[in-house]
This record gives sequence, C-alpha cells and structure tokens, in this order.
Amino acid sequence: MNAFVLGSTVVGTLGVMAWRVREGQTPVTLPKIIAPPLGMSTGFCMFFAPRMRVPLEWAGTAFALGLFLFAWPMIFTTRLHKDADGHVWMRRSPAFFIMLITLAVIRFGLRDYFEQFISYWQTGALAFILAFGGVLHWRLNMLYKFNKLKNGPADNPARP
Repeated sequence: MNAFVLGSTVVGTLGVMAWRVREGQTPVTLPKIIAPPLGMSTGFCMFFAPRMRVPLEWAGTAFALGLFLFAWPMIFTTRLHKDADGHVWMRRSPAFFIMLITLAVIRFGLRDYFEQFISYWQTGALAFILAFGGVLHWRLNMLYKFNKLKNGPADNPARP
C-alpha cells in the first residue's frame, strides 16, 4: 500500500467534506453551482500527456458510470430549499458524508485492482473522468432544482 496514495485520498476526502460544510453556510447561487464542473473541465488538459491517454471506450464507460451511477448518491443527499427572503440554501445531510467516505474507500480499493491491468497514470485519468461525469450530472440536477426554486414560492413564507 502506497502511503502517498492513501494520504492524498484521505486529504482529498477531508477537503471535499470541509468544502461541503462551508458551502452550506451561504446561499446557493448560479456561479456556485456551475463553477465546480467548469473548474474540473480544465483537468482534461492532462490528456495532452501521452501517458494519461486511455482508449475512448474506457473513457466513455468511466464517464457513463459517473453520470448514471456515482452521481445518484450526491443527488439524493443534496436538498435545496428557499427561505422567506428568496435565498436558496443547501441542507446538509449526514448521508452525504457517509457516501463520500464510501466512494473514497471504493476508489482506493479498486485502484490496486485496476493498476494490475493499466498504468498508474491511466487509473488516475479514468478516476478523473468518472468523477467529472458524477459532478456534472449532480450539478446539472442542482441547477434544475435551483431554477425551479428561484421561480417558485418560498418553503417557509412566514417568518417566526
């Protein structure tokens, strides 16, 4: 077991968890929804390096798994609500943190398996594509819910 890989997985998971807590302390805005997939999209520049390249079928499969499988836990654990002032907020769910830790464990466990067949670099590239598919679907779903809430009535129209 590579200590660097384990350490980076733990640090990355904790970083995402801290970001999620911080994200829930301010209202949701359109830029906050679209920034993560836009920022992540710059990661596709990694494919300029030949050692990062994977067959298109593998990339498509990883993207589809992220889009149609790994996005659902994030979608189901993300709840948006509108307050009386018209701000949209994200409700934190303990299930999100459990799901995030579970995904990190699965990713770490499968890394060793996949590295028997493909290079370390290609494993990272496929993990990125899988994550991008999941984040893209999750954020598009959030965008849909956000727009629906922004144009509808508040959840709690009267303040206590």
